[in-house]
Amino acid sequence: MIRLMVVDAVYVLDAIVGFDSNDQATRCASAYIPPGGYKQFLNSYGLKGKRLGIVRNPFLKIVEGLGLGQTFETHLQTLRGEGAVLVDNLQIANIDVILNFNSSGEALATLAEFKLSLNAYLQELVASPVRSLADIIAFNLKFPDLELTDKIGQDIFLAAQATNGIGAQERAALSNLENLSRNGFEKLMSDYKLDALVTAGSDVSPIYAIGGFPAIIVPAGYDSQGVPIGLSFGGLKGSEPKLIEIAYGFEQATKIRKPPSFKP
Repeated sequence: MIRLMVVDAVYVLDAIVGFDSNDQATRCASAYIPPGGYKQFLNSYGLKGKRLGIVRNPFLKIVEGLGLGQTFETHLQTLRGEGAVLVDNLQIANIDVILNFNSSGEALATLAEFKLSLNAYLQELVASPVRSLADIIAFNLKFPDLELTDKIGQDIFLAAQATNGIGAQERAALSNLENLSRNGFEKLMSDYKLDALVTAGSDVSPIYAIGGFPAIIVPAGYDSQGVPIGLSFGGLKGSEPKLIEIAYGFEQATKIRKPPSFKP
């Protein structure tokens, strides 16, 4: 995997944001796009004055297991040195449930929405040998050497195909995800008046995914195999400008990222 620099990610963001009539979710999201786009927030001093909440549990355990615990602590000092205000040792309510794909309801909702969205997309194609999720599954079974996904993907397709739209169970799952987000991440951000949440690694992603919140991860160190481990910054809806300032400020202060070598 090639990890882009923050500036690359921002240029891509500027190119892809906007309203897409085929995707109604972009209608609300497009309202947050700042006049002039996002490149203007590539500010080397973007950390100054930002309130950052540090959530250690359970994310730091993984980093410590890779021998990078002290690296994380060093980066916290860097954030302070660049003018950020750190609120440490915060806890997200029901974090164990949120991070459990099945218990939270995320799995059920995702599978149902995946089938509906994929079928709608395939049906609109001008020319395609497959017109539905069922067609893809049948193709994979008929032509195993040419299958459109791997074994894990096929299992996900089968699970999604077994769903039947957004029924009572799916609505309950979606409602549960909203409550988990409102009483967890959103409440934490509001209670402590935070500009962003800071965690080690990428395992925090479900917290942002279930609520549709923006986040960015910046290389912060490398394990013994040379695989980059990042520092994640996430915020509430519309906080992309702040996240870009924070991420770019951190990147410029540390310059941890190395170009990929493409070696095994």
